[in-house]
Amino acid sequence: VYHPTRNFADTMLKRLGVEVEYYAPDVGAGIAALIKPNTKVVFTESPASNTFEVQDIPAIAKAAHAAGAIVMMDNTWATPLYFRPLDHGVDISIHAATKYPAGHSDVLLGTVSANESCWTHLYESFCTLGCCAGPDDVYQVLRGLRSMGVRLEHHQRSTLAIAFWLEGQKGVARVLHPALPSHPDHALWKRDFSGSSGIFSIVLAGGGQKQQHAFLDALRIFGLGYSWGGYESLAVPVWLGDRVVAKAPYEGPLIRLQIGLEDVDDLKADISRGLTAAAAA
Repeated sequence: VYHPTRNFADTMLKRLGVEVEYYAPDVGAGIAALIKPNTKVVFTESPASNTFEVQDIPAIAKAAHAAGAIVMMDNTWATPLYFRPLDHGVDISIHAATKYPAGHSDVLLGTVSANESCWTHLYESFCTLGCCAGPDDVYQVLRGLRSMGVRLEHHQRSTLAIAFWLEGQKGVARVLHPALPSHPDHALWKRDFSGSSGIFSIVLAGGGQKQQHAFLDALRIFGLGYSWGGYESLAVPVWLGDRVVAKAPYEGPLIRLQIGLEDVDDLKADISRGLTAAAAA
């Protein structure tokens, strides 16, 4: 799950007396065995943050509802264009509108949507907490939504071209992108999603932080930045040290890439510079 989400759960929720348990992303219907009498919420994120495992959301939702729990989902990666959570059993859908809806790396905003059974509670909480979005931020997201479909098509096309290309590059051990047939959850992604966005990760073939940083330092077009979804390509090192589940044995360090709207050949050349530098390190 997204690191700030984990941090919120481990700090603020803990101080409020809320117990949190993390589950493996491949749990599916097996989540029923983890649900306790006091379980109120199952919080999902699919694909997973940074490592891109795909969850069986309909199966998780069915098990949660049978136990009287509600399901929340962070759907920022796919946006409502490529995955519609409420149609798959999710009760509350959460998006970082900072990313694809805004699309220009200049706004901080979030959205929360709910089905009929959860809407009243959500709206009352929203009003009670006094959450207010600035009118200029709202305007910029409304403007961004007008071009989001076109931008996402471009992000998807460029990202898949680069992801497929990376699978054959020396120095890359693995490409973590669910739309690739080589991904272990590809069938699940294909069943539930209608498209893929511009963010995925690669695993370098050996090495550690030194090689990871050498790759990043060599990039000229990719910027260093966490908040993806804008027009420009970004790269960040991935650290999994605080995870308690889904700590797969990777062959080398992970790097997350956001493919922006730049020319694909230019981006490939930039990535090649990074791979050469990592190998030399």
